[in-house]
Order: sequence, then C-alpha cells, then structure tokens
Amino acid sequence: MFQYSARGFSTLVVVVVQDSACYSAIVPVGDLSCFYTDPSTNGPQTWRFTTSTQCWNPVYHYLKHRQNTIWLKHLYPEKMALIRHVVCAMSGGVDSSVAALLLKRRGYNVTGVFMKNWDFLDESGECTSEKDCEDAYKVCQSLDIPFHQVSFVKEFWHEVFAKLVTEYHKGRTPNPDIMCNKHIKFNHFHKYAIDTLGADAMATGHYARTSQEDEEVFQQIYTAPPTKLFRDRFEIRNAVRLHQGADLFKDQTFFLSQIPQDALRHTLFPLAGLTKEFVRKIAAEAGLHHVLKKKESMGICFIGERNFENFILEYLEPIPGNFVSIEDGTVKGKHNGWFTLTLGQRARIGGQREPWFVVDKDVTSGDVMVAPTTNHPALFRDTLKTDRFHWITMEPPRELVQTQMMECHFRFIHQMPLIRCTVTLNMDGTIWISLSEPVRALTPGQFAVLYKGDECLGSGKILQLGPSQFTLKRGREQLLTATQVQKPSSEPVS
Repeated sequence: MFQYSARGFSTLVVVVVQDSACYSAIVPVGDLSCFYTDPSTNGPQTWRFTTSTQCWNPVYHYLKHRQNTIWLKHLYPEKMALIRHVVCAMSGGVDSSVAALLLKRRGYNVTGVFMKNWDFLDESGECTSEKDCEDAYKVCQSLDIPFHQVSFVKEFWHEVFAKLVTEYHKGRTPNPDIMCNKHIKFNHFHKYAIDTLGADAMATGHYARTSQEDEEVFQQIYTAPPTKLFRDRFEIRNAVRLHQGADLFKDQTFFLSQIPQDALRHTLFPLAGLTKEFVRKIAAEAGLHHVLKKKESMGICFIGERNFENFILEYLEPIPGNFVSIEDGTVKGKHNGWFTLTLGQRARIGGQREPWFVVDKDVTSGDVMVAPTTNHPALFRDTLKTDRFHWITMEPPRELVQTQMMECHFRFIHQMPLIRCTVTLNMDGTIWISLSEPVRALTPGQFAVLYKGDECLGSGKILQLGPSQFTLKRGREQLLTATQVQKPSSEPVS
C-alpha cells in the first residue's frame, strides 16, 4: 500500500494496491496523523509500505473499518490489454477540466468535446457559449488531448426547449437541466462519443458515482431497449446503479435522475470520490487558472442574466389575467400570463403594502391565486402524483413491486433536505408520494427524485398535487360547522 499527497492539502489520496488493481480513497490528513510523521515537515507527506496476506498495515486496517470511506477501484493502465479511448464532455468549467485531467493521468486516451446546445445568434441577449468553447479548447491544449466541437442546437430545440415552452403554457414549471441530461448529454452526445468518435466510454464532470468499477464500464455491450411491453422474466439483468458522490453538498445525482441505463453503463465519473474544494486544488496545481476564475453556472443556461418573464414572452403571447386572493377571492392585481409565474414566488402586485405569493394557477380562467406571507398554509402540501416513473435500473425496486408500497426519501429541488416519504406504485407505472411532513411550493412540472440510502432510484415529473394545508383546514372547519348545524336538540320532549 502507498499514499501520496501535496503539501498544504487538507486531504490525502490513499491508494491500496492488490494484484493488478488499485483502490483509492480521499481521507482527511488529521485522520492519519496519529500513525506516521515525516520528520522533515513534521506532518504526513509521502509513505510507502508493503503488506502480506497475514500482516496488514495498521493504516489500511483503520481505513478499512473507518466509516464514510468511499473506495474507488482503478486498473493500472500499463497492465491493460489496450489503451482505452474515453470522450470527456467539456463545458469550459473547472469540473469537466479536472475530469479530463484525471482521465489522462490514469493513462486513458482522452478526447475533449464541447457541446453547443443553444444558438445565441437567434437571441438578442448575450451568451457565453463562444467563451466557454474557447476555455475548453485551452484546457485540451494544456492537457495535450484532441478537441472537438459538436452542435446539438437542432436536437436541443426540438427535444428540450420546445417541450419546455409547452410545459410553461400548461401552467407547469419544467426543469431544463434534467431534460438536457436525458435527451442531449446522455443520448445524442453518448451516441456521438461511441458511434462517431469510436470511444470505449464517455465521461462527465458530474459529482456522482455508479455501482460499477472503471474497468466494468469498458466491458459493457450495447443492448437495444426492449420493444415489448413486458420484459423477459428469465433475462439476466445486472443493472448499474447511480449513487451520490463523496461531496454531498455538490452531489448532482438529482440532475442525472432521468438518464437511460445504457448511457450510464458506458459513463465514467472521475470526480466521484472528490470534493469541490479538492477539485479546485487539483486545477490550481495543474495550472488551469483560467477556468478557476470563472463563476459557477447557475439557473437556466440559455436565459443568462435576462429577466425570465421578458424571455418567455418572446415565445408565448401575453395572456393577461388576475391575481386573486386565495382567502376571500378578491382581485389584487393583473399579470401578463400564468406561464410567467411559478408556485412559491413573490407576485409583483402594485399598491400592496404586504408581499403576496403565488399558491396556485388556473389555466382555464387565467387566474393566479395568491396568498399573504411566504409561509401561508396554501403553499404547503404533503401528497403528489408523478407521470410514469423513470427507474434508473429500468425496473421498480423489488420491495415496491411485491407490496406496492415502499419507504424512501424525496426531493424536488437540488440540495433541498431529503424528506422521508411513502411511495405507492400504480398499475400504469405512475406513483403517489406521501411525504412525512408538508413541503413548501411543490410544483407541477418539476421532478420528484427518490433516494434509498445514497442510491438515486430515479425520478418522475410531478403532474398532480394533493390538497394544501389551507384547503384541508378550511374543509375541517366547514365539516365542523355542518355537524353543529345538524346536531339534534338535547332539550327534553314535553
């Protein structure tokens, strides 16, 4: 076993060698300082140990039984039968740049590819696509790897953006990042990498990991999706599972919850066991300073800094309607269209002393229901229904199939705390989700993502919501009033 680190790092990369494979893990310096010290620096620096089948190094024993240590297996490139070709999706950011760097350090034949998904020439606003492409090209030059640019503008328009506009018109709020990963990056880009560039696998800079080891990715054989309604019950299926990365704060399995199984089988996530802080240190050490200076991309990429209402009104005609109070039905103001608003956001209503928030939308009448205060009961619900659920492993968990119910965890916004829930499976593949506590601003069109432990099970688009806490409270009050009116008199009959 040996371990190596760079001076000043707060974490160390520990590597355990067994036969032709090596297992690596990221471990805090403080966790190992009690074992060994480098006299020249008075701290852990570079160690090399040998092991035998009968006598294991105490450090390995400690790490083996240490909680929360994630081991990743890699094969030595020089011991592979051939050099594997990996196509890495390059965005011009620090994560994809370090992913390409790590792949090259592992000995793979790496090709960097920048995807152009949005044609900024069609827009009046600004777009950073050209600058991002230039940054990705500079990284590939620095790493001495081939660079390609591919355009999926047409595919993005038809399979992501057109559907997004339709969803807004229906009164829903879609998630373009999940849709883009499903239709573009892990579909068209995946096929481009494998079929056009002849890659053995693709890689991205996502903070996520899978259940298979690196070498298993290269052993996967493409299998066409089933054409029949029911799959062969005797077919042997070893599905690849999607797990959260080591950095739980940056974990991006939420955005990968709709990707197809075949693409996942052929994908490497080089950042699986790393934290964002460590990735930035690797980039700095490698001299990739131009990507370190860039701000992280937030929000919808093709909107940029523009106001969302102004942007969506370029594609949908304004349909004026009323802001209506959920409490007494009075009109509070006017809006330009229900599709410019989403549940939970503050409604811009002139002449109001207190802020009002969107709690519901009526597409038929055009009315948008609003309520005072950001935590109004009309914003909280604990039940929802999705469309046909997309399971990462292609099939529901056995527990859910056998009992039609399952306990797990839920989120519909990236980085929101996981909420305990009960899932009920319907015959048509849709699911009902009952949450352990009411959640603010559950939104149709968003994706309900389920987790079991650190495994991301998949997701389904929210189509229907249960009653709000406000509706339930009003219903109980009406029932109590009706009961009191119908209650017989207790006076004795003369």
